Amino acid sequence: MARSRESAFTLIEVLVAVAIFGILAALAYGALGSTVSSAEMLTVRMERLAAIQRTVRYLVDDFMQLAPRPVRDELGDNLVPTLRTDFETNYALELTRGGWNNPAGLPRGTLQRVAYRLEDGELVRYYWPVLDRTLSNEPVAHALLDGVANVEFRFMQENGEWTDDWPPANRAGPLGLRLRPRAVEIVVSLDDEGIISRLIEVAP
Repeated sequence: MARSRESAFTLIEVLVAVAIFGILAALAYGALGSTVSSAEMLTVRMERLAAIQRTVRYLVDDFMQLAPRPVRDELGDNLVPTLRTDFETNYALELTRGGWNNPAGLPRGTLQRVAYRLEDGELVRYYWPVLDRTLSNEPVAHALLDGVANVEFRFMQENGEWTDDWPPANRAGPLGLRLRPRAVEIVVSLDDEGIISRLIEVAP
């Protein structure tokens, strides 16, 4: 009885198969790496956009709920306007807003004193647990957004004219303590996204 010959791969065929497998594996690894890199870039991009939207929402909410409530300074001697821009106080802007949520039912009101400051390219929002604070009342800081080159505010007066300072120069003193602008324009300059501006109507 004749003995059947078993078929087998030659060395050349094995080497060719290994080479083809290596090429396909390299292509698959490159495609996978590109996909992972794109996914990471998309995640970073989405997180950045979410941070910008969150910051804009804070600013819009604060100005839309601007309340005509002056506060006393830390020494209790003078009243501070409901809204003021005064870089001598180390804050770019300080205001009193309403609508402060109280889900825990704490013994406090719904008004809140907040401030904004640009610190080393980061926009930080502060708030105080009380309106008429003392030297012992430290503000709570919340870093909103980094990569901020500049933040500017403009305020529309009752006559429709715009001013960079509030209270306006013609309404300083007691006349400007409760005064609110008709609208506020916010211009935020970002290192990566350019300029973002919002025009906010202040509730009468």
